[in-house]
Amino acid sequence: MTETTPNHTQTVNGWAALDSSGKIVPFVFKRRENGEEDVTIKIIYCGMCHTDLHNVRNDWGQTIYPVVPGHEITGVVTKVGSRVTEFAVGDRVGVGCIAASCLKCEMCEASEENYCDDIQLTYGGVYWDGSMTYGGYSTMIVSHKRFVVKVPANLPLDAAAPLLCAGITVYSPMKQNGMLDEPAGKRLGIVGLGGLGHVGVKLGKAFGLRVTVISTSPAKEEEAKSRLGADDFVVSTDLKQMEAARKSLDYIIDTVSASHPLGPLLELLKVGGTLVLVGASEKPMGLPSFPLLFARRKVVGSLIGGMKETQEMLDVCGKLNVTCDVEVVKPDYINQAMGRLAKNDVRYRFVVDIAGDGDAAVNAGGD
Repeated sequence: MTETTPNHTQTVNGWAALDSSGKIVPFVFKRRENGEEDVTIKIIYCGMCHTDLHNVRNDWGQTIYPVVPGHEITGVVTKVGSRVTEFAVGDRVGVGCIAASCLKCEMCEASEENYCDDIQLTYGGVYWDGSMTYGGYSTMIVSHKRFVVKVPANLPLDAAAPLLCAGITVYSPMKQNGMLDEPAGKRLGIVGLGGLGHVGVKLGKAFGLRVTVISTSPAKEEEAKSRLGADDFVVSTDLKQMEAARKSLDYIIDTVSASHPLGPLLELLKVGGTLVLVGASEKPMGLPSFPLLFARRKVVGSLIGGMKETQEMLDVCGKLNVTCDVEVVKPDYINQAMGRLAKNDVRYRFVVDIAGDGDAAVNAGGD
């Protein structure tokens, strides 16, 4: 892709997929100059999301190449525009999934930019100036101030990076569906123990919910309980275990993106219980009517979160000391990490050390 936008004069080193093979290679491109409402950020870390994998391989049929993935970005502010008062040089900040929105619709005015019809994503989107957005597999980024959040000083930048996607994706439905209102005694099921699922367990426990992990893999029971603190574990392919857990849960957050039956999960909910889908399945999933009708259950969807909610989530994680379990890798390991990610061979999130040395002083919370 040839950069034609006049003010895109900053040369940036990054890593991109050039075609549907999904192979990531070094890629030099241009970013815009810092505008009056912009924040320029030196990227220290960037998490690797399953969405990155789908996009670089064009699994959803909408990728525009070259694509620079990455929407779980943490780093340090190096420049702010003349109309930016919220951030200063040296601040520890994050950028998540959103690069732009219309800023004037009902959703934007309610700080729910994630549901704006004109939302543009951090990579693979079209920015206000008509240029393509490039993500966090790069050494720096220029972001409008609206889409930047502060990272609490006690959260390491590497372990905090996945919170910008995985964290907000599970926090938002918890808040929006009443899971944080008088949580004592309430029971939450988490389907899938991956990047999103393990954060869901941690947040659920931190808020005082009783958490059950629902998985197809019996081998994950020990880590779910001893490592993450889950209270219960149900193997979804074990009919006896599923029957024993019938009508035991108030809520379920389903993080699995692969197509799977929803009927058995609905049967785990109490009367009036809620199943929230946050995994993006490539294929439609069957939704049986009887488990809904006979127990007044609800099925809802949730998409990341708005910027106000994202900042709130980070502040809560800082207060409760909730971070992600990560495996930090160098940029030259991205392709191997992508291969392992496709096989769910990570506990629980890869994070790319973009800065090369981890910038230990900043990562520890220093200025």
